[in-house]
Amino acid sequence: MERPFEEFGSLVFTEVEMEERLPSPVYLAWKKTIASESQLDRPTADAIAHAMKRWAMEHGATHFTHWFQPLTGGTAEKHDAFVEPGSDGEPISRFSGKMLIKGEPDASSFPSGGLRATFEARGYTYWDVTSPVFIKEGVLCIPTVFVSYNGEALDRKEPLLKSLEVLSKYATKVVNKLGDKKVKSCDISVGLEQEYFLIDKKYFDARVDLKICGRTLFGAPATKGQELDDHYFGAIPLRVKAFMKEVNEELWKLGIYAKTEHNEVAPAQFELAPVFSGGNIAVDQNLLIMDVLKKVADKHGFACLLHEKPFDGINGSGKHNNYSIVTDDGQNLFDPGKKPMDNIRFLTFTCAFIEAVDTYPVLLRLAASSAGNDFRLGANEAPPAIISIYLGSYIEDILYSLHSGKRKKEGEVVDSSFEPVKNISYIPHDNTDRNRTSPVAFTGNKFEFRMLGSSMNASFANTVLNTIIANSLKKISEELDTCKTVEEVREKALEICKKIIKKHKRVLFSGDGYSSEWVKEAERRGLPNAKSFIEASKALKDKDVVKLFTSLGVYTETELMANEKILEEEYYNVKEIEIKTLIAMVKRDVLPAMCKEYDFYAKANGEGAPAYLTKRSKKLAELIDATDTSIVKLEETHTSVKKETDTYERGYRTRYEIVPLMQEVRASVDAYEELASKCYYKLPTYEDMLFDL
Repeated sequence: MERPFEEFGSLVFTEVEMEERLPSPVYLAWKKTIASESQLDRPTADAIAHAMKRWAMEHGATHFTHWFQPLTGGTAEKHDAFVEPGSDGEPISRFSGKMLIKGEPDASSFPSGGLRATFEARGYTYWDVTSPVFIKEGVLCIPTVFVSYNGEALDRKEPLLKSLEVLSKYATKVVNKLGDKKVKSCDISVGLEQEYFLIDKKYFDARVDLKICGRTLFGAPATKGQELDDHYFGAIPLRVKAFMKEVNEELWKLGIYAKTEHNEVAPAQFELAPVFSGGNIAVDQNLLIMDVLKKVADKHGFACLLHEKPFDGINGSGKHNNYSIVTDDGQNLFDPGKKPMDNIRFLTFTCAFIEAVDTYPVLLRLAASSAGNDFRLGANEAPPAIISIYLGSYIEDILYSLHSGKRKKEGEVVDSSFEPVKNISYIPHDNTDRNRTSPVAFTGNKFEFRMLGSSMNASFANTVLNTIIANSLKKISEELDTCKTVEEVREKALEICKKIIKKHKRVLFSGDGYSSEWVKEAERRGLPNAKSFIEASKALKDKDVVKLFTSLGVYTETELMANEKILEEEYYNVKEIEIKTLIAMVKRDVLPAMCKEYDFYAKANGEGAPAYLTKRSKKLAELIDATDTSIVKLEETHTSVKKETDTYERGYRTRYEIVPLMQEVRASVDAYEELASKCYYKLPTYEDMLFDL
């Protein structure tokens, strides 16, 4: 690609493309559908489908697919060719409005959590008109929602769209109440920073755990890790630079503004960040980014690892979710602004965010959780599992003075009577440093939700954020309904902010989230600490969470119960795959290598042999026995846990009985790897994988 920006968006059926190719009445009907003012009729859908097919075939596409997000965490697609036999038996290309709008994939094998029986295979996909259609690998991809025969959500996109709608409704009401009557709708602006590892493909192919589980189940630390911080923002290796160049070009064709690329902290770790976009599109684009990263890596002789913790002892990978709410005329509601009423609006929306996070912390923890992310959350490279908010000293002081009439002292959680705030005519923008140890941090005009795992679909996290904030804004809107004048609105909004800070100030924390002292302080404050994914899954049973989602129409109670079951099954299934892989690798690769090496030293350990040989053979014998003993314990416990019929209990026992046994096996194997001779131990080591780019 000599001039890459000339092809920007060339594989996207953009609004510009639609306006050029469609008759004006058809284009305007589509615009009304986008604005939720009408539904597409059949003639309009047929006209759009015809233009879309011609455009796709001009770009070499031969097939189309409804591209959707089942409850597996990834994406799914079934390809259908445009070609069909005509009335004379000759091939013709056909793509109707019905094909565009609705599909019926065989859905029996996707997770449903009991929403339907396995023999009830029907699932339906419906075109999401708010997300652009695109071409990927010669296939026209139509973003869709995925629902059951009875209309229950079987995907992550439909709840996200519902949450965006309800957030828009109540955010718009509050903005209107606060004086801006021109605003008709709101959306979220999301920036998803994607971290990942690259290793040489030959090492990936030689490690069954990486191929099957996405992470190494054992591996001794390399002699050098990230101690020198020399990889971070360092010169990008030439092979990686060539890979990044092609990734950027492919993403630009898909209309994705891939903006930032750099070395991350851990060796062989990198990051890609796009320009922020609307929430629904940002999630779709992130799923495409992950797909492109993996496929382009393979072309360049790499394996791209998206798992949160592929290597023990060095930093894992996250997907920082930068989140703000914006109006249809481009105003960022988390931007302090320059006028007093802007400031009151900023404080109101900030307080709504604070109330939302403190009211539903375990739900938010669940939204960032996966089996892989359990290894990362709470470690010294990631936010702790305890939910807190960092606002920066300036804004935090404003909120405390709003509540108490005085500045907050260091380490103090103020709890005194209300006093009117003095002079909030100006709040400077981006006036504080960042706190990378905080799970939720304010960064000038947005909140950075740093807990999300690198491999995860960001739909559910943003669905939760949208819903909990919409709930807070709904209550604020109802309280503002009693006001008649601008002055009354101002005073009432400030009073609401005072009440919120008084009740929810416990969630504000500016210190070191990695410290053990914070765990104790959080407990003292009454903040929950869901230490694992499986424990967080119980949030979906909580009566307040059920009421939250059902009252706002984002999920039904049946859908929530199904999601809980799916998440619990997912956790257990992931761990079971790891257990079986670990046992197989130890039996097939590690123990045979140990025994061969022991045999060599034992035979050499005759009369007059150096003491080293005696010590070596003794140590190897100890490690062989320790490894075998720990494998037997693991197998026995696994057999017992498999008998559990309750999905939560099975997952909980896996987390607290089996995972420690897996660590025991790993300890023995890692101890062997540290002294193993390369002529016996053939598996690629951390040193091989992390320092051969």
